[in-house]
Amino acid sequence: MRGEQNPLSLPRVAGAIVLLVDGLGAAQLGQRAGHARALATAPGGSIEAGFPSTTAVALASLTTGALAGEHGIVGYDAVVPGAGVRNQLRDWGGPMDPAEWQRVPTLLEREPSIAIGEPRHAAGGFTRAVLRGAEYRGGRTMADRFALAEAAARERSLVYLYVPELDRLAHERGWQSDAWVDALEELDGYVRALVAALPRDVGLVATADHGMVDVDASAHLVVPPELLEHVEHVAGEPRCLQLHLAASAVGAGVDADALARAWDAWLGDAAWVATRQQVIDAGWLGLVDPEVAPRLGEVFVAARGRRALYVDAADPGRGMIGQHGSLTPDELRVPLRRFGAFA
Repeated sequence: MRGEQNPLSLPRVAGAIVLLVDGLGAAQLGQRAGHARALATAPGGSIEAGFPSTTAVALASLTTGALAGEHGIVGYDAVVPGAGVRNQLRDWGGPMDPAEWQRVPTLLEREPSIAIGEPRHAAGGFTRAVLRGAEYRGGRTMADRFALAEAAARERSLVYLYVPELDRLAHERGWQSDAWVDALEELDGYVRALVAALPRDVGLVATADHGMVDVDASAHLVVPPELLEHVEHVAGEPRCLQLHLAASAVGAGVDADALARAWDAWLGDAAWVATRQQVIDAGWLGLVDPEVAPRLGEVFVAARGRRALYVDAADPGRGMIGQHGSLTPDELRVPLRRFGAFA
C-alpha cells in the first residue's frame, strides 16, 4: 500500500485485504483442492507460519512481522512469571497486559486499518494485543464477515478478515470430515464472490495461521508420572509441550539437559525433544529477547507424526481430533494465495 519493494513482489494497491483462514494448512488445501477451486488455483504458493504452529503465536507474528522470540507470545499456554500458566488467547489481565505482554507494535497501527472478526472478540485481550490500531467490525457468520469485507474494500484501507470456522470443525471432527469439507466449499464460494466485487485497485491475499494433523485416540501418549517429578509447569499444547523445571529439580541434580534426556529416552522417535537453549540456538523462535526467555519452557517436546502428549489420562481435551503446534510440514506450511490487484 505504501508502494515499497517487498519480499512477495506485490504491486502497489490503494487497499488490501488479508484473509486469515484459521487452520487451513497448505497440505489440507492441496488434498481437498477440488472442493476449493478458487483458493487452490490462485497464484501464489505456501509459506511457513512459524513455531510453535498455534493460533496465538502465528496471529501475533502476522500482525507484527516478528517471530515469537520477539513479540513474546510463545505458545497456546505459556508461563507468566509469578502468575503460572496462562492461556494466550483467553487469560488476559493482570501481569498479562495486552499493551505490554505482546511486545511489538502492530502493522495495523501504521495504516488506516479495519479488523473483521466475530463480535464476541471485539473487546478481548487478545484482540487488543495483536489487532491494536485497527477499527474492529464484528460479523457473527462467515457470510456476515465477508459482506463486511466487501464494504470495507471500498474504503481503501488495510483490512484483516478472520475466518475461524474450519479450525473449530477440525478440532471437533477432524479436517478429513465431511463437515470440514463443507465449510471449505462454503469459504471458497465467499472468496470467489468477494474477489469479483473488489475494486480494481484493491488486492487480496489469503493465508492461514497453521495447518492440522488428525490424531486418533490410539496415538495419545500419556506421560508417566516419574517424568513429571521435577516439572512445576507444563505449558504449550498436546502437540508441543513446554516443560518448566520445579525448584526441587536443583536439589535433585536435575537440569534441563537431564530432563530432556529422560523424555527423549521415553519417546524415542515419537517426538523432537530439545532444551530451551537448543531451541534458541536453532532459531525456531527467531531472535529471543531476554525478556521473553523466561516465558519459554526449559524443555520443548514436539510430537512427530500423528501423535499427541497428555499429562493427565482424564484430560477432556483428549476428545479433540484435529491438532497442531509441532514442527511437521502439515502444521507449519500454510497457503499464500493472491487475488484481485495482487494476482
